Amino acid sequence: MTDAADLTEDSIPRLPRFVKLRHDEARGSWVLLAPERVFMLDQIAAEILKTVDGQRTLGAVIDDLASRFQAPRELIARDVTALLRDLAEKQFLDF
Repeated sequence: MTDAADLTEDSIPRLPRFVKLRHDEARGSWVLLAPERVFMLDQIAAEILKTVDGQRTLGAVIDDLASRFQAPRELIARDVTALLRDLAEKQFLDF
């Protein structure tokens, strides 16, 4: 199991094989699907998770989002790290 406290900017976040990011057409929103669980995502969480490809480091994900949304890197880093730690604790994310 991944320890969320170990998440650093050098970590490579990825969805476990059993977790899928999908757009739910009926609800018009993004969800994370896992066996017997569904996690509804808000727009910000969905944008963050779309960048999690299992190849880029957390630092690269933060840089990409800060650039795309023209937001301060420190703010993006804080929010992205908090979300990914929370998802790791719920076993929706590995790194």
